[in-house]
Amino acid sequence: MKYILLMYNEENAFSPDELPAAQADAVQTCHELHTQGKYVGASPLHPVATAASVGVREGRPVVTDGPFAETKEQLGGYVLIDVETLDEAIGIAARFPSAEKGTVEVRQLLEKA
Repeated sequence: MKYILLMYNEENAFSPDELPAAQADAVQTCHELHTQGKYVGASPLHPVATAASVGVREGRPVVTDGPFAETKEQLGGYVLIDVETLDEAIGIAARFPSAEKGTVEVRQLLEKA
């Protein structure tokens, strides 16, 4: 089963001194998952200031800058994994630095049979 791990934390949750180690830790975890055949893909995202939210109202697109939800935490990146169970996905999510500074949302992909 494929799960996406969505990494949420405040934009500056990691100080400039902490960020390189946190990024290296996340990359190392992805390398380990790849070695185990559980890694599908991953990517950090650009800052929230570059985001746009799109909705359609009365048949017309309405675009606003930034994320739709008013929140301190933002989606900072994702990791896509292929594992046997939700419990395994949760265990992997807990290994990422974003789990300590924010939240990692674990969602199973809806795959067509």
